[in-house]
Amino acid sequence: MLAVLVASAAMGFELQSADAQQPAALRRIGVLIAVPPDDKDPQGLRQGLRDAGYIEGRDVAIEWRSANGDYARIPELAADLVRRKVDVIVVENTRAAEAVKRLTSTIPIVLSVVADPVGSGLVTSNARPGGNVTGLSFLSAELSAKRLQLLKEAVPRLTRVAVLWNPDTPWHQKAIADLKAAALALSLKLSFVSARRPEEFSPAFSEISRTHVQGLYVMDDVIFSAHRTTLLNLVSKAQLPSSYSERPFVVEGGLMSYGANISDMWRRSARYVDKILRGAKPGDLPIEQPTKFELMINLKTAKTLGLKIPDSMLVQASEVIR
Repeated sequence: MLAVLVASAAMGFELQSADAQQPAALRRIGVLIAVPPDDKDPQGLRQGLRDAGYIEGRDVAIEWRSANGDYARIPELAADLVRRKVDVIVVENTRAAEAVKRLTSTIPIVLSVVADPVGSGLVTSNARPGGNVTGLSFLSAELSAKRLQLLKEAVPRLTRVAVLWNPDTPWHQKAIADLKAAALALSLKLSFVSARRPEEFSPAFSEISRTHVQGLYVMDDVIFSAHRTTLLNLVSKAQLPSSYSERPFVVEGGLMSYGANISDMWRRSARYVDKILRGAKPGDLPIEQPTKFELMINLKTAKTLGLKIPDSMLVQASEVIR
């Protein structure tokens, strides 16, 4: 029988055997992760379950699966959870949600970090999702314009910005439309450069260098997150002020990030799990949006780039690396 595929030890997950016999009273929660997130983020799910009164090992058993950034592994991991007939599956990525939905119409699916549930066809509407899918919308596309504005505030001299995006990510098209509208208001000229795979990063940066941009805006994407060390090395060599949606990029040397508090979204996804385990139908539970947002700034990187971040931004920041 297939051994358990778990998230990396760095995420703090306990190694569990897929064949371990669990007491009949335990409700089983499957979790499918496309890429290892910030260490603290999935722990939000555990915290949310504790807040709802569940004790892991007594009331629930969590079966973690991580594709570690490899999209090709997602279908087999999804199939494994469906085969095991878990009570509910929590997913953190659109691809993971699509893979699970193709395999089951009966096991409830909870979205924890998904960009556009309606646009991707996962649900019919946010107010009444229908079917077996519910959860939270990441609002990635809607946040794109705000992130561009913050990059301009951090680097007032900006007039030309490169946008790194992935054509294989469906919601990126909507985000591009939002960015174009925002760029007009900010008097910015955008150059869009695409990359689908890590081996395309270097050619993409060669193209970026030819555009003579003064800043870089990186779209939120699993491939970019999974290979952020490679990406950040290229950004460092290019000496470009860069903006991201996720905290780990800034921890590892990116200039700034702005986006939803992912740990909070994992915690809130536990509320959906609780309601479903108590008998609620996922299709009747409205899709919710983020309520907490984070601005993170790396002043070490700013100093390397010769930038002086305005005090007005620093006081807004949730976290500053000095």
